[in-house]
Amino acid sequence: MASGRKSPLKPSPDPHYTNSHPMKPETLLSEFPHAGADVWKKEVEAQLKGAPFDKKMLTTTAEGLVVSPLYRAEQNTGLPHLDTFPGQAPFVRGRDASGYLGKSWSVSQEIALGDPREFNLTARHDLARGLDSLNIVLDRATRNGHDPDWADLGEVGIGGLSIARLEDLAKALESIDLAKTPLFIRSGASGLPFAALLAALCRRQNRALESLQGCIETDPLGVMAHEASLPQSLPGAYREMAELTRWAETKAPKLQTICVHTRSWHEGGGHSIQELGFGLATAADYLRALHGHGLTIDQVAPRLRFAITVGSDFFTEIAKLRAARIIWSQLVAALGGNEASQALTLHVRTASYNKTIYDPHVNMLRTTVEAFAAVLGGTNSLQVGPFDEVLRTPDDFSRRIARNTQLILQKECQLDRLIDPAGGSWYVEWLTDRIARGAWDLFRKVEGMGGMETALRKGFPQQAVADTATQRLQAVSKRRSSVIGTNQYANPNEFQLPGDPAGDHAGFQSRRASQVRSARTSALNTENVQVITHLGRIAESSGLGFLDDCVAAIEAGATLGEVTRAVRINDKAGDPITPVCLHRVAFSFERLRSMVEHWTRAHGDTRPKVFLATMGPLKQHKARADYATGFFQIAGAEIVQAGSLATPADAVKAAAASGAQVVVLCSTDETYPELVPAIIPALKKEIPGLVSVLAGYPAEQLDALKKDGIDHFIHMRANALETLTAILEQAKILP
Repeated sequence: MASGRKSPLKPSPDPHYTNSHPMKPETLLSEFPHAGADVWKKEVEAQLKGAPFDKKMLTTTAEGLVVSPLYRAEQNTGLPHLDTFPGQAPFVRGRDASGYLGKSWSVSQEIALGDPREFNLTARHDLARGLDSLNIVLDRATRNGHDPDWADLGEVGIGGLSIARLEDLAKALESIDLAKTPLFIRSGASGLPFAALLAALCRRQNRALESLQGCIETDPLGVMAHEASLPQSLPGAYREMAELTRWAETKAPKLQTICVHTRSWHEGGGHSIQELGFGLATAADYLRALHGHGLTIDQVAPRLRFAITVGSDFFTEIAKLRAARIIWSQLVAALGGNEASQALTLHVRTASYNKTIYDPHVNMLRTTVEAFAAVLGGTNSLQVGPFDEVLRTPDDFSRRIARNTQLILQKECQLDRLIDPAGGSWYVEWLTDRIARGAWDLFRKVEGMGGMETALRKGFPQQAVADTATQRLQAVSKRRSSVIGTNQYANPNEFQLPGDPAGDHAGFQSRRASQVRSARTSALNTENVQVITHLGRIAESSGLGFLDDCVAAIEAGATLGEVTRAVRINDKAGDPITPVCLHRVAFSFERLRSMVEHWTRAHGDTRPKVFLATMGPLKQHKARADYATGFFQIAGAEIVQAGSLATPADAVKAAAASGAQVVVLCSTDETYPELVPAIIPALKKEIPGLVSVLAGYPAEQLDALKKDGIDHFIHMRANALETLTAILEQAKILP
């Protein structure tokens, strides 16, 4: 790991990652003949009745992996990791030989409250009810080292805890046993100023620093990826990371100091290979940078953890976590790290990308699947997001359900009594290997560019994830990919849950600023001479070894912002990059539905009506009527039907009486040439501004049907989002 020009990392042979012995198929009972894959395939082809096997039975994932419906032992012959054991490199089966039997995963939960006292009450309440670690999200001002009276409006207390003084942290952690409660601090680009506050608190309370557990999460490239810039330069962030890591190694050996968050890539719409590949490239940059500050691989690797986001693709998420341990082990081994350093610590968080604000209780089911995958994948700590976190600050009920999801998996399902329960599944083992190989190849591609920082400045990871996100959004828009309750099986009678009440954020920031100003260091105050002296020592430091001065300054009364300014007095922020766009996949449908709700409230809580002109006997129109019902319900429309209509005159009369702005003709392709000219022109004459829709897409009839007055077609291949938007705009329901 030279400190000069970056070069691609080349993996060295790993004695633990070698080819396994071929697996021989066995039969359970000798009297039954062995049924090979060819026998199964013939049976399937017979049932497909001439349809292509590859088209019907094989699927391609977002990662580009072709998945078979059936996996057998011979498909995994030669996979390198199959003969390995838990607690041994490459740690695919877990970092500890005893799995969860020795130590279960840590039940974590983010508490994103701004006021230290309110945070403390909530934390103590949840710790008494099953939580065993604290995931502390800091507000933007605290993460950036800005005291409340120096911060911009909107940076204080919104989305996280506001900490500026030692007294703030003392209030936040009052009566919480830090020796028994791991802390996961979302501290942004640098955790050093906050670590100084925490160390000062331990000294004040006579707590041993050696007992601190968890991670002060320093992740400058992760922050830069989704915020575009840092509050300091990247070399300055690495200097602070190195100082904190060296300090923790000697003073707080149970405390990790670096966390590679893959959130940007997952929540930006990327797939599992991109998430791991870019995460590993980020970790490699950190290892390189700290090597340049004199730290060895075996000093740094144990202080680093990955925070990986999991979604609803159950088997992929299990395999992704197992693959993460493989590629981390290979990277550390390639850099000369010992086997202990190759064991990866994993924190897992459920995703926001796939969560919805409509039918939000379905989010509970999504997070249950995600938590289950995280446990089977071998996470060391887990955060289950409350079902309502994407639309408001979670309350006691939603936090309790999220917390109990983990506790049920742990206490009732007894998943903490198993070691690598997914191991041995031929599909999971195959998928683990393919994701690991794909992520490693992507990592090497980034290394070939000069590392993750260079790749980010070139925009390569951002564009790769954006391309994947576009494909996923298109699949959702066309309903090839389902978001239950949003683009499929929507509840048209539902209104969006209320969000947070309009808070007095400006008032909160003003109160916090006043509290800090009253304790602000002043050169005119003789009691502050010691503080100024310590701040001067920090500012004059050109190397490492200044964290103890930061602690001393805080003990003497310095604020977090004052310490941060002293640390960065000769530093300045670098040039911004193009950030990755974080979003939720349901957002466009939710925006459409929200606009329809606005129209509904403006019209006396009467939903826009869609009349289904169901022509002929039930079997003639039912399939398309059911499709049309589901299609328009995702926009929150009221569906009006009049049963089986015998004649065009009946259809015109019933549609006119319904008061609907949109009429959908539901029948068969064979009957449309006769029905459309007899119904649609008469309807448009009867109902000014009517929007006419045909259920189906008879390609050879399109020109004639449009000439007879059909405005839109709904069918299985339609882009539902675009079609609904166009229909509702024409009906004057959308602006």
